[in-house]
Amino acid sequence: MPRFAGTTFGVLFIFVCGAATGIYTMRGTVQPQFVASASAQQSDRPRPAVISPTKARADRDIYFPGTEDLRPDEMRVTALGTGMPSARPKQAAACFLVELGNGDKFLFDIGSGSHERIAAQKIPYDYLDKVFIGHLHVDHFGDLPTFWLGGTTMNRLVPLRVWGPSGSKPELGTEYCMEKMQEMYQWDIGTRSGVIDFRGGELQVNEFPFDAVNEIIYNENDVVIRSIPAIHGLDGAVSFILEWNDLKFVYGSDTYPNKWYIEHAAGADLAIHECFLPPTLLIKKQGFAPLEALSVGTQGHTSPEQFGKVMSIVKPRIAVGYHFYNDFDTEPEVRRRVRKTFDGPLSLAVDYMVWNVTKDDIKVRMAAKDEEVWPSPPLKEKIAPDFRNAVPISEFTLSGREEFREVVLPLYEEINEIYGTEFKPGL
Repeated sequence: MPRFAGTTFGVLFIFVCGAATGIYTMRGTVQPQFVASASAQQSDRPRPAVISPTKARADRDIYFPGTEDLRPDEMRVTALGTGMPSARPKQAAACFLVELGNGDKFLFDIGSGSHERIAAQKIPYDYLDKVFIGHLHVDHFGDLPTFWLGGTTMNRLVPLRVWGPSGSKPELGTEYCMEKMQEMYQWDIGTRSGVIDFRGGELQVNEFPFDAVNEIIYNENDVVIRSIPAIHGLDGAVSFILEWNDLKFVYGSDTYPNKWYIEHAAGADLAIHECFLPPTLLIKKQGFAPLEALSVGTQGHTSPEQFGKVMSIVKPRIAVGYHFYNDFDTEPEVRRRVRKTFDGPLSLAVDYMVWNVTKDDIKVRMAAKDEEVWPSPPLKEKIAPDFRNAVPISEFTLSGREEFREVVLPLYEEINEIYGTEFKPGL
């Protein structure tokens, strides 16, 4: 027992001291770090690096949202939804956040379950006002309503701008979809617009032709975004290409391998393309019939082998495959199949994976998540709500109120005393 106890203490001592001095990594191995000084170079013997006991480490293996500056020449991409059409706790449906060193931020797709991952980035909602939708499947825009209307309670005080493709007829396009979405949420809008600052409830929709090839759909602040057609479902699916500061980001959304992606994604710094589960795993894991698995896995979506073939032609600095359940027993098989046709730099994405991209380097890490995150403070001064916009409540509903004035009045008095106001209770 003494020997066992001593061994345990030694392991704990290494862990604690390593963490304190910065030599213990999240991978669970002790890795002393060295810098080469002039004297060390002369003797070919490096000396341990000097690590401050009070300052933050610069070379973190994990990205902590809200704690790292973005360099003026840097692009940061965060995967906020990488899974299959059905969201799950580990992976939301499609969503990628792009942040640029000029301050601009863009969301590409906003699928089911992705809003909570967006919130975990601790970004004020006024900065998150640009959403680009690749197509109108629910797993690619299902969280737009919660982000749009929920954002009004999370201090977004600017309009939400949405870009999306047309369809083969008006009712299959983004503009029609957004109009009906606003109609559907009239009850929600009616409860908010008259009681809070509702400037963030304005929705600005920008529909563009789905069949435009590499045409500019956004050009502001030295950022250019183009669309190219995608092949998925009906007419009306697209992929996006963002260019800024000689960096090129390509987001395929969902698409069968196609000539437009191959041509216009060529040489991208970061090229994202769907990489669905192979038919064998669709049969084994999800109970698909063989023909269904082949049809969905290779015709409606892109198999790992097809993904690899596309990337072998595009030759990006790093290829990113997404849109599959990335687990311990699926990732190795997907990777094995990709490697049949592609041998370049590869990320098989999972939620909270982060790429920091500059002209000289691409750093890939995972982000930490704070499950107790609160909305960021408003960036603009809030204005008082206009109660005239409130939808009237019937006398029937009001007749059921129990006012408890002895409880409520002290709350008003407390606020009035602190802030010098003279508010009185009442709807």
